[in-house]
Amino acid sequence: MSKEWNVYLSGEIHTDWRERIIAGAENANLPVSFSSAVTDHEASDMCGVNILGAEENAFWQDRKASGINRIRTSTLLSNADIVVVRFGPKYKQWNAAFDAGYAAALGKSLIVLHDEEHNHALKEVDGAANAVASTPEQVVEILQYVMLTC
Repeated sequence: MSKEWNVYLSGEIHTDWRERIIAGAENANLPVSFSSAVTDHEASDMCGVNILGAEENAFWQDRKASGINRIRTSTLLSNADIVVVRFGPKYKQWNAAFDAGYAAALGKSLIVLHDEEHNHALKEVDGAANAVASTPEQVVEILQYVMLTC
């Protein structure tokens, strides 16, 4: 029986990259389970005030949400065998950069996913990664190679 791998998918939430990786892994019959941060932007941003009460200052509203979201993120990332971090072309994803650094600090296997246009901006993040991919399909090929040759 092969190992069941835990893969954490972090980063950009505006495109279908997660779905493409999950579908590719399912099509390849990989022994993997995926987890992710909350990808509903409003739910993620508002969880703190929805649970702990309103804040007049946006800083404290964001602080409450980030603390609650970090419980999920740090737990799932810590339990992951592989962390995939996607940097999209449209927004600056500071949280994705944090997750990549956190994964590297934990010694997690790290795959970074971004378009070529971000090669320079992400050179330090890429330097910490085990692999840098430019498409979700390349990520699936990496997972397939790693998981099926063990």
